Amino acid sequence: MTTAPGSPSLPLPDRTFRAARLGGLPTGALAEVLHLGKSLGALDLAGGVPGTPRPPQDVLTAASEALLRGDNQYEDTSGNPELRRQIAARCATPTDPATELTITTGASEALCVAMLATVDPGDEVILFEPFYENFLAALAMAGGRPRFVKLKSPDWRWDPDELAAAFGPRTRAVVINSPANPTGRTLERAELEQLAELCERWGALLISDEVYADFVYDGRQHVSAADVPALRERSIVIGSLSKSHAISGWRLGHLRACPQLSRALREVHLATSFGANGPLQRAVAASGVLTGGWDPRADLEKLRNRTVDLFSGLGLTCRPPEGGCYVMADISSVTDEDCKTFVHRLATERKVLLVPGRCFFRDHDGDSGHVRIAFNKPAETLDEAERRLVGGV
Repeated sequence: MTTAPGSPSLPLPDRTFRAARLGGLPTGALAEVLHLGKSLGALDLAGGVPGTPRPPQDVLTAASEALLRGDNQYEDTSGNPELRRQIAARCATPTDPATELTITTGASEALCVAMLATVDPGDEVILFEPFYENFLAALAMAGGRPRFVKLKSPDWRWDPDELAAAFGPRTRAVVINSPANPTGRTLERAELEQLAELCERWGALLISDEVYADFVYDGRQHVSAADVPALRERSIVIGSLSKSHAISGWRLGHLRACPQLSRALREVHLATSFGANGPLQRAVAASGVLTGGWDPRADLEKLRNRTVDLFSGLGLTCRPPEGGCYVMADISSVTDEDCKTFVHRLATERKVLLVPGRCFFRDHDGDSGHVRIAFNKPAETLDEAERRLVGGV
């Protein structure tokens, strides 16, 4: 057989066609747990897909009417102007919807956009451990290097000296999550001011995931990074309607930053998703749910208290979370098993699925001694969980 001109005379070496950056992605430990639960037919107290609250009827009606009348096209790439105006009106600190807010395809895109717009390969980014694993994924895609600071249980606070020691000349950003997944910890203004001082000293940026901002309990008030004057020009706030309004499948998140940072964020947003779901943005704005006093906290606080009581009664050590929709429970008082073995046994024997805490630590093969329990579920789900767990764990 004649070799065509310009063709290699020898076979090409095998290629994986896999980018090196994928080596930094987390293993998807949480997804594995959810697959396990489905295969065993276990009751899901693992995933955070909202069962409570239910989506507001007004927004569902607005969306269905919009689609049926032919509203199916693009929106302004930075987001529907009226939706941005309504989000800005909910902010405690004045926010310009035209220059400081960008609607994204969920908080996941917002996180990736924030990393890609601000982090160069080799830059260091501080992550607090335990952490939501998508933080590590977004950082890997940007080529940054994680620098971990461990939070101390049971109240999940950092050691100020360890935090200060994590900063250095290569520090580009710090990622926080308040209220936090998985711990439910809600940062106080003094802690944000401490971060502001360190960021200013080292010329670093703060990326603040605040998707659970609507869910704070016991009379607390959420304090956004954007509410701290020293962080106004060096913070990116990530928000979402997925949990707060129980429309996670609509993928509507947002980024809040000063105009200069917003311009950079919008460049990446334009190059990746181009724009978020137009008809659903317009439906949310038209429904008025963001301005009509929607507040499911009372229901979620009851579910939180019931979940803490249920698992404390079974012998686990549960600290009521200050916010969010998860309880991080210590299992050491009821078992000598590692957290993965405990979760697997509970799913197999009791048909109740939790998340091993190690999914939120860098060492997925280690033992955190904790499990995460989602409580944003219908009351009937907790009824059934209690029935299945009668007799202990």
